[in-house]
Amino acid sequence: MSGNGYGQDGLQRVIRLRHATAMVIGTIIGASIFVQPSEVVGHVGTVAGVFAVWLVAGALTLVGALVCAELASLYPRSGGVYVFLRESYGPWLGFLWGWAMFWTMHSGIIAVIAMVFARYAAWAIPMGDVALKATAIAVILVLSAVNWVGVRQGSALQTAFTAGKLIAIAVIIVAGFALGPAAGGPEPAALAGGGGAASVDGPAGGLGAFALALVAGLFAYGGWHMVTYSADETVDAARTIPRALAWGTLVVTVCYIALNGVYLHVLPLEAVASSTRIAADAADAVLGRGGGGLLAGLVLFSTFGALTGIILAGPRVYYAMAADGLLFGWLGAVHPRFRTPHRAIALQAIWSSVLVATGTYRALFTRVIYTEWIFFALMALGLVVLRRRGAAPPYRMWGYPLAPVLFALAAFAIVVNQVLTDPQESAAGLGLVLVGLPVYLIWGRGRHA
Repeated sequence: MSGNGYGQDGLQRVIRLRHATAMVIGTIIGASIFVQPSEVVGHVGTVAGVFAVWLVAGALTLVGALVCAELASLYPRSGGVYVFLRESYGPWLGFLWGWAMFWTMHSGIIAVIAMVFARYAAWAIPMGDVALKATAIAVILVLSAVNWVGVRQGSALQTAFTAGKLIAIAVIIVAGFALGPAAGGPEPAALAGGGGAASVDGPAGGLGAFALALVAGLFAYGGWHMVTYSADETVDAARTIPRALAWGTLVVTVCYIALNGVYLHVLPLEAVASSTRIAADAADAVLGRGGGGLLAGLVLFSTFGALTGIILAGPRVYYAMAADGLLFGWLGAVHPRFRTPHRAIALQAIWSSVLVATGTYRALFTRVIYTEWIFFALMALGLVVLRRRGAAPPYRMWGYPLAPVLFALAAFAIVVNQVLTDPQESAAGLGLVLVGLPVYLIWGRGRHA
């Protein structure tokens, strides 16, 4: 069904192009762009290298988004990446994706962003550790309640916060370039000529350093695939989701490059590399004391908006898995009044809150997040598999088959580089994901033999 009304099992189709595009943009732009640029600069050490990292990261994200777009046009169903992996390779791989999502990747990112929100809220209201965790849990529960009441309310809130976020970012960019030199920052040309690897502490230069910087950049682009999770609640999903992914990714890339241009315009390269709060330091450089406070408000606004979309997206995967018999059947229930997967929403809220309360999200999330790229690589190759089987998607991505194959190779290279850089933590993370395989063999194999 492509028009208004109801999708699979009574989910209501209310997400239109503007909502889907806002979900892509709002989910990607959380807090990372206000922190990660320092890590990128620390690795590559040159202005040219910095922009190369953000351009390559944006290009990789766009290719991945276009892969998702074609697959979403072929399978416009709730579950997104889970459905794509299931159809390409079988239910076992889809189960592993959902397993990693629930226990670590998705619930972990909810916990991480909620804690970032709480820490920036502490800028205005000082809090101890218990109060920080209580604030993070409260925002998770409030936004879960909004999404429980209806996808229309959740997507409308996401759209409003994304619009406000983009306006604020535009103001920062204009003010930074207009007022930056008067604030004492060196000109970009001086940075390009006088900066470089030698002037920045830490490793800089070489493919290894570029790869590490690229991982940091890609982390800031994370979340682009989540719009596919709610395809059954999207109006004309086969056309809407591809357009939202393409436009949303392009808008984010422009914002990220422009923001990095502002950072490098108002601060010396060395200051960018050593900063632990680069956006706040840049705001102070432009506006004087108090700029950091305004930036803290923007981060609060940004993280709240990102959480709205992330909390909306995840339960659709668990709902789809339950419908396939890979999770408890009761998780596949749709609320009789609000037409939302309310039990899956509640379960996600509870587990994310547990991760916040115990603090375990830190170790779990940092160990497992790199494994996401294994699944992305397999998803891209899965598109090739499906095409060879004769699939005829309504939307066909640009650059096939070279683009998805290169994307898969880049994704595998990111994983290999991570494993070589930190083999112990990487092995622990991969082990956490693979624990799901015997669970599937015990539970799921008999249902899908």
